[in-house]
Amino acid sequence: MKHVLCVVFAALFMSGCGTMHPRDFADSNRPLDLFDYFEGHTRAWGLFEDRFGKLRRQFHVDIIGTVDGETLVLEESFLYADGERQHRTWTIRRTGESTYSGQADDVVGEAHGETGGNALHWTYSMDLKVGDRRLRVAFDDWMFLQSDGVLLNRARISKFGLEVGSVTLAFRKPWQEPQDAAAASR
Repeated sequence: MKHVLCVVFAALFMSGCGTMHPRDFADSNRPLDLFDYFEGHTRAWGLFEDRFGKLRRQFHVDIIGTVDGETLVLEESFLYADGERQHRTWTIRRTGESTYSGQADDVVGEAHGETGGNALHWTYSMDLKVGDRRLRVAFDDWMFLQSDGVLLNRARISKFGLEVGSVTLAFRKPWQEPQDAAAASR
């Protein structure tokens, strides 16, 4: 029993060593302002992988963002590869210089986010639709602003602390042309 406790303690200790924090990205020369980025029309392409790395779903999302003072409303329209459509409305409030809270119909309680440099860390619980039922899961979401206005998103999904899958997304303003393509056309 003593060995089992040592292994559990070591695993918990080591998992804490690799934890990222938004402040780790404070020196980025590409700061992410959530309201500026998502105001207007944004498009995203994504996929969901189960905990074994098997691709389960692919989708794209059209997002319309409206800013009113310290509130950002995101209207998200999902279209999955199998033809299913979903809609989600996020209401996100700026709660500090680099902190946010948010709500959506399928989010349990409030989501909490913090930016640092080009990164956003966003955590929340959600009642996720799986077939005909709902499964309460936790999201640990990281977004990183890249060059050319690309925003990469990696969300780890867990239940009872065990990872059940991940979502990967790439966001982009539809009218933005990559700097490399613009330079090549000159």
